[in-house]
Amino acid sequence: MIEINRVEIDKYTKAKLINMQKVCLPEDTPIRPNKEKNNWWWIGEEGYKPVCFAHLKESSQWTDAVYLARSGVLPRWRGRGLQKKMIAIREKFARKLGYNWVITDTTDNLPSSNSLISKGYKMFYPSNPWGNSNSIYWRKKL
Repeated sequence: MIEINRVEIDKYTKAKLINMQKVCLPEDTPIRPNKEKNNWWWIGEEGYKPVCFAHLKESSQWTDAVYLARSGVLPRWRGRGLQKKMIAIREKFARKLGYNWVITDTTDNLPSSNSLISKGYKMFYPSNPWGNSNSIYWRKKL
């Protein structure tokens, strides 16, 4: 059984998250986890073996929103609905903290886009785009 839990950032957890990002998103530069306020990470494990991760942070553009910053599932565990589960976990956490919106973006990533659609996200175009020229922007009212 895979358990997904929010983690505190220490040296060991930081290394684990960076390594998982390198495997799941080899074309991207890993986000370096830190202990910033309004910045949260989750790791999913089967036993003690990491299988997935997710990141959530407060939006830098909207006052009542959080941003699904990054997530990934290691190749062996893909196709088990873990992306959708991590979206739901972060939404529940955001609601608990009193946020009203979740925003995110995808770039050339159909599986992530389809997970967002299945969880009720709608495409939008922000007044101040932050991604690449071919990024798709998503939002959901909580």
